Amino acid sequence: MGYISGTDRGQTSLLPARIEDYVAADAAVRVIDAFVDGLDVAQLGFRRAVEASTGRPPYDPRDLLKLYIYGYFNEVRSSRRLERECRRNVETMWLL
Repeated sequence: MGYISGTDRGQTSLLPARIEDYVAADAAVRVIDAFVDGLDVAQLGFRRAVEASTGRPPYDPRDLLKLYIYGYFNEVRSSRRLERECRRNVETMWLL
C-alpha cells in the first residue's frame, strides 16, 4: 500500500477552463470591478483614458484603478507587492 499522492503538476489542465469558477459570487473584487467599470475615467481626469493612435498602447487606466483599490482594501501598498499579488492571487488575476 502506497502513500496518497496529488495530481501531476505537469498535467495540461491544472485549473478549470474558466478562472471565473474560482472567484466567489460575493467576492469584493466583483464589487470593485463593477464600480470601476461604471466610472467615466475621461471625465474624472485620467490623461490616458483615450487610446493614442501611435506608439505602444498603455495599460487601461480602469485596470490600474481596480488594482489600486484592491490594494487599498487588502492593505497592500507597495507596487512590488501588488505585482506579486497579480501573479499568485486568483482574485487579482480575475480582476485584471
